[in-house]
Amino acid sequence: MRRRLKAAAPRRPSSQRSEEFPENNLRVVFTEKQIRKRVGELAKEISRDYQGRALHVIGILENSFMFMADLIRALKVPVVCHFMKVETRDRTEGGVAVRELLYTPKVEVVGKDVLLVDGILQSGVVQEYLHRYLLGQGPASLRTAALVEKTNERKVDLSTDYSAFKTSAKFIVGYGLGYQDKYRNLAYLASLA
Repeated sequence: MRRRLKAAAPRRPSSQRSEEFPENNLRVVFTEKQIRKRVGELAKEISRDYQGRALHVIGILENSFMFMADLIRALKVPVVCHFMKVETRDRTEGGVAVRELLYTPKVEVVGKDVLLVDGILQSGVVQEYLHRYLLGQGPASLRTAALVEKTNERKVDLSTDYSAFKTSAKFIVGYGLGYQDKYRNLAYLASLA
């Protein structure tokens, strides 16, 4: 016997703001409309650059997931999706502080056209590390894309091939970018005060 489950009606938001997500501390930097427009423009540019070729798109988790999803849906070339998660771990070795970058899973890109996608490029340390790692595998081409570039925080000489926005706002959340894993669901990009 089959049983049908009824979906619960969505709860109406309370008039009180959650202390956990203080939206009054947010200032919109880029609207949903601006994001949609720029992602579409980037997709056209990338599709033109890779016309007639399959593109292996690697998203750096977690910040890239919304940007990458919208970007690949708008691409007009064949796409193969991959994801990498990078974690930093600090430890001491012989009295010296060492920072390790750990990434998973390994992606095979030998002879392939690759686009490395991130939600935000700040210091550039993680992206540069992955860029060098992927180049070492011998891809046919390797380019980078970021939703947001924060050039004032760059610690390495790395720039993106495709970037939707540049800003010097202190801390950006929304559209996949989070603060303590909060605010990722916002349809816009905001500065967290």
